[in-house]
Amino acid sequence: MGLVRKRSDSEEIHNHERNQDRDFDGLVHQLASSDPEIRTWAARDLAEFKDSAKPLSRQLENETNPNVREAILTSLAVVGGDEAVQALIRCLRSDDAALRNGAIEAMENLPDSVAPVMSKLLTDPDSDVRIFAIDILESLRHPDVEKWLINVLETENHVNVCAGAINLLGEIGSDRALDALEKVKDKFSNVNYIEFAVDVAVKRIKGT
Repeated sequence: MGLVRKRSDSEEIHNHERNQDRDFDGLVHQLASSDPEIRTWAARDLAEFKDSAKPLSRQLENETNPNVREAILTSLAVVGGDEAVQALIRCLRSDDAALRNGAIEAMENLPDSVAPVMSKLLTDPDSDVRIFAIDILESLRHPDVEKWLINVLETENHVNVCAGAINLLGEIGSDRALDALEKVKDKFSNVNYIEFAVDVAVKRIKGT
């Protein structure tokens, strides 16, 4: 006869919490629990409610547990909408690299919600945020990605931001980007890397 493993106290508590009503108010209440496992499950389950962006965003501002934060970011990506996007944008300004990367990944999956704010992100006063915006464009499935990148080359004066745009245009750009690519070489004529990056991008676009 096989041994029957006795459930631990933590398993009993977890199962008790999971058996509670999973309605919106109950989940929001559990999102503030002192138990990170309870918060994680609450964050995951709140993805089913379209009005959950506000409580998820509020919790994200103070959450320190990486598993809970990951669950919140995932749910925000599912819920979408302006409130979710604004919360993710705030994460881009964080000193926590893991939080920033999680926010970037979440925003990559929200093309319709991110598109209305992309132009603003690409002209943000903080050059790091502008660079993160280009990182988002790398996987953002939206028809305006190339147009946004071309505009960056035409208006941006920060070399690292332009470098990111050039590299990405080398991957997804078309003939429409060629003129802007050639002109940006003149803008940064004293930066050898820009000349090299543009030449590589142009060759890729032309297929040569």
